[in-house]
Amino acid sequence: MKARITLVVASCLLSLATGLVLSRAGGSAAGSGSGRRPVIGLSMDTLKEERWQRDRDFFVAKAKEFGADVLVQAANSDDARQIQDIEALISRKVDVLVIVAHNGAAMAKGARLAREAGIPVIAYDRLITGAEIDLYISFDAVRIGEEQARYLVELYRGKGKKRIVRIHGAKTDNNAVLVKVGQDRVLEPALKRGDLEIVHEDWAENWKPENAKKIVTAAITRKGANFDAVLAANDGTAGGAIQALLEEGLAGKVVVTGQDAELTACQRIVAGTQAMTIYKPLKAMAEQAADIAVRMAKRRPIVARDEVDNGAGMFPAILVQTTAVTKDNMAGTVVRDGFHSREDVYRDAPAAGAKGP
Repeated sequence: MKARITLVVASCLLSLATGLVLSRAGGSAAGSGSGRRPVIGLSMDTLKEERWQRDRDFFVAKAKEFGADVLVQAANSDDARQIQDIEALISRKVDVLVIVAHNGAAMAKGARLAREAGIPVIAYDRLITGAEIDLYISFDAVRIGEEQARYLVELYRGKGKKRIVRIHGAKTDNNAVLVKVGQDRVLEPALKRGDLEIVHEDWAENWKPENAKKIVTAAITRKGANFDAVLAANDGTAGGAIQALLEEGLAGKVVVTGQDAELTACQRIVAGTQAMTIYKPLKAMAEQAADIAVRMAKRRPIVARDEVDNGAGMFPAILVQTTAVTKDNMAGTVVRDGFHSREDVYRDAPAAGAKGP
């Protein structure tokens, strides 16, 4: 019998109170009382960015704490290579496969291969579309987009029409699409009122900062430098945008958003060249994902409070909440939680870091 996740809901009342209870049937030796340590396969899109290195380290450490081993593969943002990585992990007979997809649609093949081999699939952070999965765990990307756009709308409320440049993430990343959906929800009323005007927008291939820089440079070339903000989808694209602004003498004069609370972004925020970011408690999500993966391997029950439609059906989901961070609440969020140290964040602005908890 192939290993898979089935929803077990005792009643609507139980579902509302405790979420959806998932249980695993069938499967590998790790869950059959053999005493073998569970082996989790972790297929990652990339490890080039600080954010993904943190996810890996948190996940691996917690899985080991729970008595499991983790095999990690990184595909360097190459779909073909990621499929090869997944095939290699399947051949190693991992008990559970956790996939951080470069391209959610392309990784449908990987999910199908794993499930055909009787291996449960967890889509981590990025949704795999068009194929059955066992669980999706991520941050609420739509809410993130709403928070980014809301920051600009509230900042400019009653201050006349403001012109913005939008930098979206990678088209291949479903999260980038969802972030845009959230932004659109908040921006649309302001655009209709005439409070905001989008003067240029484009997608940054593979979320690369250099591609974001090209987008801002193109905006300046085509529309001039008289815009007020850059609605950048994450901190990497924000960094590329700010590099373009630096070259034009506009850094600190143009508001720039972000996401991920990367150290360099937090430093830019306290220095004044970036306005905000979205703090995503990576440790909490990675550790929860590790806990779930080990529970799946051991056939233990799991609770999921949400569902997600990935085009192949409705599947259990866990969505972790995020926080908008500015200079004003940096100390009380990112620093307080130990995500970054006070010394690192305020390294170039020690006076600014003197306050706070």
